[in-house]
Amino acid sequence: MIIKKAEFVISNTDPVKCPQDRRPEYAFIGRSNVGKSSLINMLTGKKGLAMTSSTPGKTQLINHFLINDEWYIVDLPGYGYAQRGKKGRDKIREIIDTYLDEREAMTCLFLLLDCRHEPQKIDLEFITRLGESGIPFAIIFTKIDKISSSKLKENVEKYKVKLMETWEELPPIFTASSEHKIGKEEILNYIENINKGEL
Repeated sequence: MIIKKAEFVISNTDPVKCPQDRRPEYAFIGRSNVGKSSLINMLTGKKGLAMTSSTPGKTQLINHFLINDEWYIVDLPGYGYAQRGKKGRDKIREIIDTYLDEREAMTCLFLLLDCRHEPQKIDLEFITRLGESGIPFAIIFTKIDKISSSKLKENVEKYKVKLMETWEELPPIFTASSEHKIGKEEILNYIENINKGEL
């Protein structure tokens, strides 16, 4: 798939105010500072489309980007940012939960994991929550340019082993580097195949 057009549409905290045109939505989520905005910019080929920041926890809204006038990329707030405080974390969790549970247009959720870390409790709990709610999702390991290929393979394998303790079947898994544009083709082809009804 080639993205010829990507434009920002709306930011809000209420899924009811999200676009009502029923176009498929592909949402991106992960812990704060996992490289979500950078990945969205890499996929769309538009450097400043999603706002990137060195400060974790910057995305606090549901951001919709219309792609090729056909489908949406949705940038969801990052979860688990400790310095936000309990009240702030609870508010973000409510925004995320409402979107995931009530948004019928949400076609697939891409969960971003930093490949440099071993399985984290907060991520595993979130994956369990997706499974219990029957939410279709795929995993993207980000920042693969930051570690060796052998360490990447080792860390991904650790995640697979951990997930297989409770999952009969693993979700689709992708690896990506926003800096080196790795994974772009695979992720966009996956989205295109879903849009075509081939997955």
